[in-house]
Amino acid sequence: MKGVEKELIATAFPYWEKEAAIVRRFFKSRPAPEDHIFWLKAQLWKELHPVDGYFTGLQKELSELVASFPQIDKTIDRHRYHSLLEQLIQEFNHYVLMADILEYLLRHPVSATDTVQLPHEKKLGELRRRLATSGSPIDKAAVLVTEGGGARMFREGRKLQGGRLEKMIARAMAVVYQDEKNHYREAATKAAEAVRNQKDLARMKSAIREVSLQRVYMRNEMFKEPLTSSEIRSSLAPYIRGRE
Repeated sequence: MKGVEKELIATAFPYWEKEAAIVRRFFKSRPAPEDHIFWLKAQLWKELHPVDGYFTGLQKELSELVASFPQIDKTIDRHRYHSLLEQLIQEFNHYVLMADILEYLLRHPVSATDTVQLPHEKKLGELRRRLATSGSPIDKAAVLVTEGGGARMFREGRKLQGGRLEKMIARAMAVVYQDEKNHYREAATKAAEAVRNQKDLARMKSAIREVSLQRVYMRNEMFKEPLTSSEIRSSLAPYIRGRE
């Protein structure tokens, strides 16, 4: 990879690994069924609203794709259209996989009320929207780099072992990980195109740190706070100050 791409990934890397640590600690704690229900409801919301603040949610994305169908090979390239369709199918499949696990735990069909936006997820969405709509291509590209947290949650979850529930979770996590494990590289390559000088790079790295820290708090809340706020701040302090 080129230098700028490497710097962008290196900036986000410590935060992604902290997300991984949160997930590992949660699963090692032998969580109760209600704890699994809690994170699954939060994850279902995220699956239906991927990168809230950058994209517009699966329903609106699908509606826009349907509306643009007559423009295939006119104003929209057919390969681009196919790629967008595949992305939506992948995202919806992730929702289906997680919803199946939740339904197994709830013992009744999943409904719209079973998706929950937690406070730190809402704060994350507000931060992403502020950056994505700031008018700065640097800010907007930074949001994309942080998407998915480097797939660390799914990397860790696919290792889960145990009974039927654990196997269901591991299978679902493995599918999502396979789909998303290289997204951060693609995002960094695209984001690097917006960087014209060191000032741009510094601004993008600052935005990446800001969003990535909020992602850690989001993930910690989702998994019933296995880490304290002080643990998070102290372990990430050198990176928050920009000393990667």
